[in-house]
Formats: sequence, C-alpha cells, structure tokens
Amino acid sequence: MECLRLLDSLDMVGYAGICIGTENSQILQNSLLVLQQENHFKKCYYWGKIYGVRSDYHIAYGFERDCMNGQIYYYRSYKSLNKCICFTISMDGLNWLLLPKTNKCARFLTPLAINKFEGDPSIVTNVYNINRPFPSNEDTKKYYDGPIPKELKEEDRLAAVVELIREDAAVIPRGAWFKCPNGDVIENLGFEGLPDVDASYLKSYLHARPPQQKWNTNLLTRPDYNYSIDFLDTIDLDVPQGCWSLQFVRGDATVILHSLYWPGLTFYHKLNNSDYGFLYFGHGKKNMDVVFMI
Repeated sequence: MECLRLLDSLDMVGYAGICIGTENSQILQNSLLVLQQENHFKKCYYWGKIYGVRSDYHIAYGFERDCMNGQIYYYRSYKSLNKCICFTISMDGLNWLLLPKTNKCARFLTPLAINKFEGDPSIVTNVYNINRPFPSNEDTKKYYDGPIPKELKEEDRLAAVVELIREDAAVIPRGAWFKCPNGDVIENLGFEGLPDVDASYLKSYLHARPPQQKWNTNLLTRPDYNYSIDFLDTIDLDVPQGCWSLQFVRGDATVILHSLYWPGLTFYHKLNNSDYGFLYFGHGKKNMDVVFMI
C-alpha cells in the first residue's frame, strides 16, 4: 500500500479485520516518507506486519524506477514503533533496517520451520530440533545440492517469507503496470481502474512478480491480449481453483481479494479508480491445507 494513501485506505483493509489505527498510521506514513527521501525512491510502500512472540516486524519497500525488479525491502521491529509513539519524534522510531537478499539456505529451511517468529532478527534456530518429521538426507538432496543446512537465522527467514508471499499472493489489477520496450516495468500512468464488467473475473488480477508461465499463455486465453500489460501471470491459473476469495463491498464499488494460502493478505481495488493496494498482517505461515478446505 502506497505510503501517501495509507491514511485514506484504512477503511479498505478494515473489511478484512485489519486495524492499524489513525495514530499508528500517521507515524508509519511519516517514517516511510523519510525512508523514501533518504533512498531517493520514486515511491515507497507499506507491505504489512508479521507477528512475533516478543515483537512484530513491520515491512516496507520502495523502488527508484522499475516497480517490479527494482524493489528494495526494509523492516523494523514493533518495539521501535512504540518508542516513536511515546516520544513523537525519535531516531529509533524512524530507523528502517535493510532486509537481506534471500539466500539458498533460507529458501530451503523456511518452509520446514513451523515455530513462530520471536521478534529478534539475530536469533538462530536449529530447524532439526523442531518436533516434527524432518526429511531424510536422501530426500533432502533432491531439493538441496550441497551440505544440508540445519540452522536458520530469523532475519534470513523473514526475508524468505516476504519473498514467498510476494511470489504467491502479491496482486495488481490488469493494466496497472506497463512493460517498456527496454524491459523496464513502470507504473501505467494511464490506468484508470478496472471497469465493473472485468472486476468480477480473477483473470483481471495479476501476480506482482516476474512471470513464471510461458509468454504465450495469456495470448491464447485473452481475445484482447496486449503484451505491454498482459506480461504477468493471472491469478485464475493458480492451483487449486478456489484458492482466492473475491467479494465486493461498499455497494459493489470496491473489490476485495483474500489469499487462502496466506491468511492475512488482503488486496483491495476501487473500481473505475486507480486506487489499489494490498497488506499482509499474519504470522508468516503458509496454509498447506487449502486443497482440503475447498
């Protein structure tokens, strides 16, 4: 959710039971504006919050030009936000830490870690000590080449969870992004929102990450195909069918999407308007029982 629209979009995410609060939203918006100015971002976004035992993690990201491939993520703990609330202006309250790039070890161990986040990015957890059936060495080597890792730093796990949620559940409406001839992905200044007719179809919503399907997948399924805006994967191809929940609110003037794979992720879009965004408020755990729930 864009930081400049954070205060105006509180009622949108409220339909999903997410309550940020006016005071906290103002503090977050001010800190994000500072983050945007310091890093010379074109735009800065509030990604959401991942709950922890001791404290929670707030996630934000920004980009300079390429809105898909140029995203840089930051995080901060809930404790620093409390300091900002108490003293109104605090260097700790405005301190966003750079989220590291996801490494191979974190990608492998994160789906196997079932414990909650502690809230301390420096904690290292031995995933093998968790009381659950763990893959054997022979099975593990099929997915991980090299020495089998055992320990996972919470900061690396946080980066991996953010990456997984982005790949599975970050969504934009069709036409919001535009692919330039040089390969850069920029925001479409001519985007005026989805019309009422298209908003009820899942194929009108795209994954906000590099495409994983072949380039001609949408070409064969859409009669009005335009590669400059249809270069991303549509969410109606996600497996299984029914892993997305779509509903209309506010007199059918706004559409709300929920991901069943990642409970806590909410996407909203005001029809016939360029206003859209998403937030994730959850424990950072993927729901693997979706197949049995549909």
